[in-house]
Order: sequence, then structure tokens, then C-alpha cells
Amino acid sequence: MQTTPHPEFPVSPAQSTTPAVFLDRDGVLIEDSGYPHLEEHLVLIPGAPEAVRRLNALGYLVVIVTNQSGVARGMFSEDQMHRFNDLLVRRLAAKGARIGAVYACPFHADAEDERYRHPDHPDRKPNPGMILRAAADHGIDLSRSYLIGDRQSDLEAARRAGIPGFLFETGNLDAFVRDLIGA
Repeated sequence: MQTTPHPEFPVSPAQSTTPAVFLDRDGVLIEDSGYPHLEEHLVLIPGAPEAVRRLNALGYLVVIVTNQSGVARGMFSEDQMHRFNDLLVRRLAAKGARIGAVYACPFHADAEDERYRHPDHPDRKPNPGMILRAAADHGIDLSRSYLIGDRQSDLEAARRAGIPGFLFETGNLDAFVRDLIGA
């Protein structure tokens, strides 16, 4: 997991070979219970493991991109955030669903902890930093990639990264993905 400021690394077309689906975490993969960070908060959205397995089978690298202002607000530590994200990855893996990478942004303009205070961090959605960094880190072909999120800020991050974004509001994530990609 990477959460530090970065330049926006361009990826050359020769390096870009892998399509990816970027998924928001809270409200897409897990229930958004309001700053989830404890094991008891980890409640998978219906169809989440099946959706990730479906995307894996189609050759997509599945990448989580998540704003985590609870760190900046002093609600939980960055270490707790990482442990929770690792737990989510393990829970999905136990159901045969592979997450290729997790990018989490703990920065916020109103952070209580000044280490996480930033007026407009490039990683904080609606900015595209996490998506662009994942593309550079993993050789992702953005022309064959897209994002699924539950907020307009997710869709704006996708737009700024030059990829389609789709709004998942509620329901079964696997049904949503199946309908979206027709497979």
C-alpha cells in the first residue's frame, strides 16, 4: 500500500499491457459503516467476492483505490488502516478473489494530525493520483481499464485519469459487474 505524495508518472504504451478495474472500498466492496477500520466493521457487499473473481477470470488486475480520511481525522492510525485493508484482501482471497493492489489516501484538508493535512493531495479523490500511480506501478493499460465507485468524487477521479467511471449505488456487486461488462 502506498500513501506518500508522488509525481504523476507517465506510463509508456509499451509498458501498458494489463487492463485493470479500480474499485472504491467503502460502499463498493464493503458496507460503508462510517470510517470502518476494525475487523467487526468488515462486512462484504453482496456479490463482492464473485465480482472480483469474475474480473480476475477476464484478465483484469483488480485495484482498490480508497480515500481514508479517518486517519487524518485521528479516528484510527495509518497502521490500523493498513491492517484493515490487508484483512479485506485476505477475506476476498479466501473466497478465490484476488486483489492486485491497494492504494489508500489518508490525507485531508481538515486533518487533525498535520502530517496528513494537505489542501488538495494528488491522491485524494477526486484527484487521479492513486489511479495514475497504480498504472505506473503495474503497467496498467488505462485505455482498457475503468473504475467502479459509489460517489461522484470516484467518478471524477476516473474522468481525470482518462478512464470510464461507473456509479454503484446499492445491490449485488457481481450482478452490477456482469451487467456492465456483459460477461
